[in-house]
Amino acid sequence: MVKYFTVPLEFKEDKMKKGICLGCIPGKSLEEQFRLAKDAGFDGVEINTVDTDEESGKMKSVADSLGLEIPSIMNSAHWQFPLSSPDPEVRRKSVDGMKKSLASASIVGANTVLLVPAVVNEAVCYEDAYKTSQKEIKELAKIAEGRKVYIALENVWNRFLLSPMEFARYIDEIGSKYVAAYFDVGNILIYGYPKHWIRSLGSRIKKVHVKGFRVGPKTFTYLLDSDINWTEVMKALKDVGYDDYIIAEMGPYSSFPDQTVYDISAHLNRIIKGA
Repeated sequence: MVKYFTVPLEFKEDKMKKGICLGCIPGKSLEEQFRLAKDAGFDGVEINTVDTDEESGKMKSVADSLGLEIPSIMNSAHWQFPLSSPDPEVRRKSVDGMKKSLASASIVGANTVLLVPAVVNEAVCYEDAYKTSQKEIKELAKIAEGRKVYIALENVWNRFLLSPMEFARYIDEIGSKYVAAYFDVGNILIYGYPKHWIRSLGSRIKKVHVKGFRVGPKTFTYLLDSDINWTEVMKALKDVGYDDYIIAEMGPYSSFPDQTVYDISAHLNRIIKGA
């Protein structure tokens, strides 16, 4: 395999680690995807919810063989079956999906599962979404506590938890140290400033997603081709003591897709290093 970029050793001295979502890595097999991530200089790969313990075990085995971590799992059921649904059967399916994610996390060694907490829409009012989802997450927190895995709530375009103070309060009201925040830098730019949200959420942040975003056309971009002030983002993260994974979430190029992984890794190096 051609190595397009090397990863300078000095970047490894920083406590923050580089991660990438599995769905962002091209490849014909899990082994090929994980190997590409390792070759590009990533420390870990975030995976989606897997269906069986056997599949989770395979992912763990492949990651271990390459010296990679699986730091987090992106839960898969929360959009189709939101925890804010007025239908108990829909909520049950969402809870079952989270239980599967938490079980998988225990097998692969992930300490975090990403969860979209609620979805507000024409049929579900804000207040009901708030109360209903909190009630369900409080029950899920008991399972998370037993497994020592964080449920990290992500800020997405779900018309919910639209201010950092409310987001922090929502988490604190659940009352479990295993319910935290998964902060997405790119998602927040459409209605807020990342540095403000980071400082408001503080130590509640357990994982960070990154992608670029252009405010004018409302378009996601690659990291350095965006309106995000990465210097201020990194300063805020360091100010609140964050020293965990920064996980990239961007699709591959249409041509030479493997190059995307090397480029994202190099861009993260520069972001972490700063000016």
